[in-house]
Amino acid sequence: MLNRSNHCKGGNLGATTQNPHRRTGDPMARFDSLPAPVRRWMAKAALPWSPASCRRLWTRARRAGASVDEALVVLDQAERRALERETERRAA
Repeated sequence: MLNRSNHCKGGNLGATTQNPHRRTGDPMARFDSLPAPVRRWMAKAALPWSPASCRRLWTRARRAGASVDEALVVLDQAERRALERETERRAA
């Protein structure tokens, strides 16, 4: 039998130790409004990322003069750091 309380808490996060957050509004509309390279990056990401987090990283990199490829590297670096934190949490 499905434990609804655990199911709703974790949703589709898999085995991540990240805290789930309740979002308001239309998450698909926020995703659809992202630039295409960011949407493609999110589709391949190892962790669940919010459109807001990705947009913030992307916008900051692009405003600093980063090319599309350089901005994608910024997203990769952020994910690498998040995965390192995830590993540390699991080890603790």
